[in-house]
Amino acid sequence: MVDASAAAGPESQNAVERRLELWLFRSRWLMAPFYVGLVVALAALLYVFCTELIHQVTHVAEMTEAQVILMALSLIDLSLTGNLLLIVIFAGYENFVSKIEAAHHQDRPSWMGAVDFSNLKLKLIASIVAISAIALLRGLMRMALGEPVEDRVLGWLLAMHVAFVVSCVLLALTDFIAARAKH
Repeated sequence: MVDASAAAGPESQNAVERRLELWLFRSRWLMAPFYVGLVVALAALLYVFCTELIHQVTHVAEMTEAQVILMALSLIDLSLTGNLLLIVIFAGYENFVSKIEAAHHQDRPSWMGAVDFSNLKLKLIASIVAISAIALLRGLMRMALGEPVEDRVLGWLLAMHVAFVVSCVLLALTDFIAARAKH
């Protein structure tokens, strides 16, 4: 007995393969709602930023220097998180879904289109390191102000920051080794 797929020949197998590959290629659009969701998260972060800014500015006259620094650190932390979201939205969408048609727009960030998956990982971990450093610094500043901060909390903040720094260095090192291996 002759196999039906063998009798049909390589042309039908190639057609099935092409259709499957086209379907797989088009499935990348399933990622688009994730990026839209991240835009919603960015808007929520903006809301929190504005709320925090308004709340803090209304009390700025009563603040000490250290409290103003804590306010600034909180706002920087939110800003860095927003930058992180923006990097993931732009680079993720361009790397995995489709190019953003703003190539000649005067406001297009220079890094757009140049951030590949490896660079994206490094930018993400570097942002996480910066965010964890600010969290640790905020804890230390609160302690310096005489606010109660548990040693255990500071220990965890320090341990997480060190873990993120080590992860960042190891990730950069593995990317460096992989890049050298290609050459």
